[in-house]
Amino acid sequence: MVTVQASADQSSYNYSYWEEAVPAPPAYLPTMVINGHDLGIDTFNIPNDIHVSSEHDIYIADTGNNQVVILNEVFEYKNTIDSFTNEGAQETFSSPEGVYVTNENHVYVADTGNNRVVHLDEKFDLVKIIDAPESEMLSNTFSFRPKKVAVDDAGRTFILSEGVFDGFMEFSVDGYFTTFIGANRVQVDSIDYLWRRFATREQRSQMVMFIPTEFTSLDLDEDGFIYATNIDNTDDVIKKINARGDDILRREGYFDPIGDIDYDRDQGPSRLIDIAVADHGIYSALDSTRGRIFTYNNDGFLMYVFGGLGNKMGEFHTPIAIDRFDEFFLVLDRELGEITVFHSTAYGNSIDEAVRSYEQGDEERAQALYEDITNMNINLEFAYTGIGKALLRKDEFEEAIYHFEQSLDQANYSKAYLLYRNEVLRENFSLMMGIIFLVIGLSIGFSVYRKKSKRKRVS
Repeated sequence: MVTVQASADQSSYNYSYWEEAVPAPPAYLPTMVINGHDLGIDTFNIPNDIHVSSEHDIYIADTGNNQVVILNEVFEYKNTIDSFTNEGAQETFSSPEGVYVTNENHVYVADTGNNRVVHLDEKFDLVKIIDAPESEMLSNTFSFRPKKVAVDDAGRTFILSEGVFDGFMEFSVDGYFTTFIGANRVQVDSIDYLWRRFATREQRSQMVMFIPTEFTSLDLDEDGFIYATNIDNTDDVIKKINARGDDILRREGYFDPIGDIDYDRDQGPSRLIDIAVADHGIYSALDSTRGRIFTYNNDGFLMYVFGGLGNKMGEFHTPIAIDRFDEFFLVLDRELGEITVFHSTAYGNSIDEAVRSYEQGDEERAQALYEDITNMNINLEFAYTGIGKALLRKDEFEEAIYHFEQSLDQANYSKAYLLYRNEVLRENFSLMMGIIFLVIGLSIGFSVYRKKSKRKRVS
């Protein structure tokens, strides 16, 4: 375990309303690097997944060593799971690529090389094995290679299997395959579509098939919704999937949650390969293209960005998985076989707490925190939206209008303006009606006066 005093000049930025990268204070700074050697165990060998349990134990899918390594919340070695007993026989893992732990400390291992998911209880005794299912929904060429796994409070298991384009595979509490959920939409180029319509059968057979894209990772929030990443390179590379399989992710920010907005065209857009969901709708996605971690709030506003590729502290070679707990953020590097631990700064902690306070209905604290944030970073337009929303909930519409104008949030500005106008009308209703009746009365009186004056002149 290597502990480093992190400097405050780490690269950090956000995006403005105009989709321009603007400097920002660091939200998280690296504090240490963890590897197998310093833990007193074998070096991590091509690890592929990391998961923090509700008790803050850290589980690492050490793929190349065919095991799952467990650390405690202070990043010390605790245990290793490399085998289990199945009907009296000792069995081992083969290239496990995913791990998930329930609130009851049951461990689910995506035992990729053995084409199965292994469910162990809190004592690491076997509960069940989910093998390749048989179903009419599966083709004859289907191969079950689970890479990621997640389990909701009802005991339903969701599995990301390599080469499956129909969505996540859902299994019942007993381990039976029930359905696919959350399949990506097929992206069809209009020119290719027209060409296919008029092509011969031989030409069509040589064309690329239009198939949905494959998911890269998944995580569950506190309400059981699936958050997922995929490599679609469209506006829905992050999804929030409900029980019906619908994408209900809010995309109300200045731009959709897709990672980098402004980037080198030669390097290409962000490729989001993992996602970690915190509480109150906060979620983070890992970009393998530039090694960045992007964190968004429940409405889809970008909160902060950190990380990167390189050789410095806080940079990575091949980042593959992320997770977080309390004020810590963990990034797993597959090639280097190490975990970089980040700790939130005052700036990052303030943003997290402001979002949580607003979602919990504590408008006073949310407003105060957002005001502190604007003092630390005047360029964070999202903070002015946060102040405006807090004021909106307190029915302080005129002040909310000002802050929405500062953040260029047109939708909330219009909402606040409409509410302010209605409030003004309600408060001045009696006066306005009195004026209206007075005007009507004066008009009628003036009309009667004119008629009488006209009769007198005629007579």
